[in-house]
Amino acid sequence: MNIVLENIAETDVTCSNCQACCCRMEVMIISDTGVPDKHISVDEWGGETMLRLDDGWCSAVDRDTYLCTIYENRPWICREFEMGSDECREEFNIIR
Repeated sequence: MNIVLENIAETDVTCSNCQACCCRMEVMIISDTGVPDKHISVDEWGGETMLRLDDGWCSAVDRDTYLCTIYENRPWICREFEMGSDECREEFNIIR
């Protein structure tokens, strides 16, 4: 059985033209997806977030392609952040 989607708005925001806006946000690691330790930052209380480098970008983003280098092991939040969603468009407009 297939569900036909209707009235879905086209979006001008895609992962290929946004230059990874979402990869400049703080991303909490709330489940074990296999993120390599070298990409994890641990705060003084033991909370884990994706490591961001001095430029504010996630350490797992390839700066030439804007693709995630740990895509299969990316955090849960990254898996749920939907391209073209309201949250995505908001970040796109803030950073642009």
